Amino acid sequence: MLVMRPAQMADLDEVQRLAADSPIGVTSLPDDVGRLRDKIAASETSFAAEVSFNGEESYFFVLEDSATGKLAGCSAIVASAGYSEPFYSFRNETFVHASRELKIHNKIHVLSQCHDLTGNSLLTSFYVVPELVGSAWAELNSRGRLLFVANHPERFADSVVTEIVGYSDENGDSPFWDAIGRNFFDLNYAAAERLCGLKSRTFLAELMPHYPIYVPLLPDTAQEAMGQVHPRAQITFDILMREGFETDHYIDIFDGGPTLHARVSGIRSIAQSRVVPVRIGELSTGGGRQYLVANAQLQDYRAVLLELDWAPGKPVTLDLEAAEALGVGEGASVRVVAV
Repeated sequence: MLVMRPAQMADLDEVQRLAADSPIGVTSLPDDVGRLRDKIAASETSFAAEVSFNGEESYFFVLEDSATGKLAGCSAIVASAGYSEPFYSFRNETFVHASRELKIHNKIHVLSQCHDLTGNSLLTSFYVVPELVGSAWAELNSRGRLLFVANHPERFADSVVTEIVGYSDENGDSPFWDAIGRNFFDLNYAAAERLCGLKSRTFLAELMPHYPIYVPLLPDTAQEAMGQVHPRAQITFDILMREGFETDHYIDIFDGGPTLHARVSGIRSIAQSRVVPVRIGELSTGGGRQYLVANAQLQDYRAVLLELDWAPGKPVTLDLEAAEALGVGEGASVRVVAV
């Protein structure tokens, strides 16, 4: 059984294995043992802290095969984007240039660097092994952290954002980066993202142009790349769009990938999930439906994928294996939402 749980320092080697295979652009999952150790340590501190509002906390989850102990995926939530350093985005805007005398009225698409999304909670570090892409397990790896938000709303903002990795070719070159960022740094896209993963995105972003960029002046390849999703990030994009996230307003300042945004109250896994009591018994052998099921714990948070014959308003029946995986017993409460 695959179980989603908080990452532990004992997972470091396995997490580094996942990070090494993550696509270029996932700077929140660097292939660097020191940064990953710090990431897990910060997460352990956050889970242990008593929190009444969203601050500098970060929560890192892993998807573990309980039979083998191997990790099949990971994902994370940062409580407040830009808490310790600015969180930069490009905002899509329209400027109007008009001449009454010439009777000309032009609307021009521009990109303006901004901090609009600072303070929102941020979904990061999503990775799932290739064989699980497109499966319900990928849903668990992404949406399980949203059930954690539903259980602990005081720890997070009222809105959630995520940056989706943008388009780059098989050589790791990004047309958007080449048109803008590379003019300010003598680095190709892959090297710039690697540097961001090891250091910080902020110091590069601070050297990017602070004046509006007129999109029609960019090469066609860069314009076409705006809002495009890297093939290996498509699964993340699709899951979150089904969750009710919206795009088009912001893009990433390095590769032009879409930045998704949603109010917590409108996210499907949060709005449609239900807290129900547990009954220990036999799981249905057929005719059920797949559900994500999560306990209400903090440091012992667990979420699993189960096929259940459950009706709203009634207790949910779990067998002993599922109950033990979730760390719950008869009469405890769990949060459920349909896949």
